[in-house]
Amino acid sequence: MSIDGDVEQRRPSRADFVFLARLPGIGTHTVAKLLERADWPQGWLAALPSRLAAPVRLWCERPASSPLHQQVMTDLAWHAPEQGRHLLTPADADWPAMLALLPDPPIALWALGRRSLLEQPMLAIVGARKASPAGMTHAHDLAAELVSRGWSVASGLALGIDAAAHQGALNAALRLEADVYPAPPSTLAVLGCGVDVTYPAQHHQLRLRLLESGGLLLSEHPPGTGAHARHFPRRNRLITGLSHGVLVVEATLRSGSLVSARLAMEQNREVFALPGRIDDIASSGCLELIRQGATLVRDVDDMLAELSHLMPTEQRRPLDSPRGVVDSPSTPRVSSSRSVPTGARGNALPENLPLLEGDRPVAETSPVPAPLCYLSAMPLALDQLVELSGTHVSVLSMQLLELELEGRVVQAPGGWKRL
Repeated sequence: MSIDGDVEQRRPSRADFVFLARLPGIGTHTVAKLLERADWPQGWLAALPSRLAAPVRLWCERPASSPLHQQVMTDLAWHAPEQGRHLLTPADADWPAMLALLPDPPIALWALGRRSLLEQPMLAIVGARKASPAGMTHAHDLAAELVSRGWSVASGLALGIDAAAHQGALNAALRLEADVYPAPPSTLAVLGCGVDVTYPAQHHQLRLRLLESGGLLLSEHPPGTGAHARHFPRRNRLITGLSHGVLVVEATLRSGSLVSARLAMEQNREVFALPGRIDDIASSGCLELIRQGATLVRDVDDMLAELSHLMPTEQRRPLDSPRGVVDSPSTPRVSSSRSVPTGARGNALPENLPLLEGDRPVAETSPVPAPLCYLSAMPLALDQLVELSGTHVSVLSMQLLELELEGRVVQAPGGWKRL
C-alpha cells in the first residue's frame, strides 16, 4: 500500500487496531485523540513523532515486513467465536457503544465466554478484598437480585466483594427460567491480566464456573499477559465504563474501590454506596461517598429507581411489587444504535503530536512519576498541577489515581498532596 495524497482516507481496520494495540510507545489517549481528529493513515503519520510514524508507515506500506506482523496474525487467528474466543476492536460493529464515552477507551479487547453479555444493561459491584462476612453476604444477595431483575453484574474477579458479587450473579442466573430471558443476564469479570490467565489463583473454580454458566471474561491485555499492579487501576475504568452505575460495598477511605467510584463519576455514571456503622473503618469509604452525593443503597430498588429511565416504559417494574418477580419476558437492552464517534474530518493537527505521559512504555517513564515532582505536604489544586506539569488533565488524573492506590498521594481539602 502506497502512502500518498491520493490514497482514500478511512478509519483503521481491525488488523490496524490490533497492530496499534501491540505497538510499543503508543497508548489509549493518543489513539483516542487521533481517531477523533486525524485521518488514517496520512493524518496519523503527520501527527505522530518519527519513532512511531516509522513503524506505522511500514505497517501500512508493507505489513508482512513489520516486526509485529506475525503477532497481529496470531491475535486475529485467536478470534474464534464458536469456541467462545472474541477479539473486539473499534472497527467491529459489535464494539461496546458505551466505551465511546471514555476519554481513553481500549484499543482492542479480548473476551472469553458469552460475548452477547456486553449488549445487556450492566451494573458494577466493587468493594474490599478483605471484606466482612456481612459485606460478602450483601454483595452476593444484591448481585443475585439484580440478575433476577434483568441486569448483569460487572466486577473484577478479585478476592472479597468482587468474588461474592460474581457468585451471587451466577447463582441467580441458574434459577432463571429459560423462557423469561432469551439472553439471560449473568456476570462480567474485567481482568488485569490475559483472559487465559487465572488471577488470583484461588479463583480457578470460580473462573471455570463463570465460563460454564454463561458469563464473560474481558481484558484489554492480550492472552498470556500476567497480572501486574499497574494494570488494575486501568482495569477499573472498564468495569465502570461498561456499566450504567457502580455500587461500592465496604471500602476504606484509601480503598481502590473509591478510585473506581471517582472514575464512575468522571464517566457520568451513577454511584451507589452501601452504608455501615460510623465507627467501622470498613464502611468509612462508603459513608464518605454518601456524604459527597452518592445514592445510599438499602436494597436493589434504591438503585433501580435511579436507573429506571434506561428501561423501556413497558418493562419498568413498580417499586412496591414483590421482589424477585420479573414483569417482562424480555431483557432491557442498551441501545445498539450508538456508534463510536468517527470524529471531525480535516481538522489539522500540529506536527509531531507529543505522546501523552500515560502512553509511554514502562521502560521510558521517569523513575519519579510526574505529579510527584510538583506535590508536597501542602495541597495543590488539580488545575494548578495541570499548569505546572503541562500534562493533559485526563492523563494527570489517571496518574494521581495510580499513585493514590500505591499510597503515595492523597486527595485533601484544597487539592492533592504527597504522603
